[in-house]
Amino acid sequence: MSRTSLPRSRRIAPAVAVAAAAALTLAGCSSSSGGKKAEESAAGVSAGKADTPRLTIALVTHAPSGDTFWDTIRKGAEAAAAKDNIKLIYSNDETASDQAALVQNAIDQKVDGIAVTLAKPDALKDVVAKAEKAGIPVVGLNAGLDVWKEQGLLSFFGQDESISGEALGKKIDGTGVKHALCVIQAQGAVNLEQRCAGVKKAFSGKTDILYVNGTDMPSVKSTITAKLKQDSSIDEVVTLGAPIALTAVQAVDETGSKAKIATFDLNKDLVKAIEAGTIEFAVDQQPYLQGYLAVDSLWLYKNNGNFSGGGEQPVLTGPAFVDKSNVEAVAAFAAKGTR
Repeated sequence: MSRTSLPRSRRIAPAVAVAAAAALTLAGCSSSSGGKKAEESAAGVSAGKADTPRLTIALVTHAPSGDTFWDTIRKGAEAAAAKDNIKLIYSNDETASDQAALVQNAIDQKVDGIAVTLAKPDALKDVVAKAEKAGIPVVGLNAGLDVWKEQGLLSFFGQDESISGEALGKKIDGTGVKHALCVIQAQGAVNLEQRCAGVKKAFSGKTDILYVNGTDMPSVKSTITAKLKQDSSIDEVVTLGAPIALTAVQAVDETGSKAKIATFDLNKDLVKAIEAGTIEFAVDQQPYLQGYLAVDSLWLYKNNGNFSGGGEQPVLTGPAFVDKSNVEAVAAFAAKGTR
């Protein structure tokens, strides 16, 4: 990758002294307000604190309220911020236009870097370009693997959703399952659509798509319940998030369906469900790692001119399967909210 061919936003920032590892001391302070809350949430997971000049980094996601998956991403980001002497400004909105407004707000605050999810990339394209024009480096995480390079982002951290969907489809294929129901909790979210498309591609049986409102769990339960009552041939429910999977367990129990449940993504309650056998397995994309690497990569870029993935390849954090054979190994981390 030629440095001379990089767009303005991807030119190397002026280098400043990087703290030597031996000089790191145990400390930490970063959150949406840079205060005590993040110190406490990052406690025990931060390696120390750099003595480089303090930076302000914005993390802007499309997270809906109440989804524990995004809490894990934020914890990872806060741990990296605490280590790197960064004030982290976190904001989120599942509505694409409102998420774009949050990115604009970060630009107006003249932050030193932005980490952003691109679940609906077309809606974020213009504002991302504005950030780059303003000289603010931007990295992507979680959603946007197919577009991060064309939108001029420095790096991307996440999993290939099509590949992860195919991996799940292959795992349930040949187990006797004939009819899968793939539940999408946010219609139009590219990464979620790709997961179900991957399942459908790799699974030799029938795959139906069911859209639910992921911000309303009673509605999620009633919609899945109605579908299972309507079609008793469904013998596998595939969900795309831990809270949806746990709600699907209730729907299966209520209808008396014999359908098995597999899901994407973890939280501590989901881990317990795998241990109990009510959920077969989860595809883990390591959200804590996504948040951590995204923030840390901006510190490395600002302080040492580094490009994670060389600016050409994404940094993949998944997929990996968590099932009864290995769930014990991640249970302690999930209990802390970091897996």
